[in-house]
Amino acid sequence: MRLEVITPVEVVLDIEVTRIVAEAPGGAFGMLPRHADFVTLLVPGILTYETDAGHERYVGINSGTLVKCGGEVLVSVLGAVLSDRLETLAQRVAEDFETQDDEERQARSALARLEAGMLRHFQKLEWGTG
Repeated sequence: MRLEVITPVEVVLDIEVTRIVAEAPGGAFGMLPRHADFVTLLVPGILTYETDAGHERYVGINSGTLVKCGGEVLVSVLGAVLSDRLETLAQRVAEDFETQDDEERQARSALARLEAGMLRHFQKLEWGTG
């Protein structure tokens, strides 16, 4: 089956796989190519997949959604980090997601300043016409 992992800014992974293991709010689940189609939310954690060559690989994911339709599995998440080794994944996830959190905080702060500026501008317009 084809596994595609995407974030809001990039396609992180697009590969043929033989098995997927992920975690939904109700717990971990496994998926093989002939399993029924379904949609589920994903919780932050590790998505494991097995390549056609039999190698197990890992994706550290932030929360998102998994959709299986036929031979296609689309995983849409806020953040994803690829790794061949489970031992190094935790450190890479912490670093990458911390950077994303900082960028989100900066974006929210910029948006708040923009909104405050717009409100001041509208108040000035209102006072000038009244």
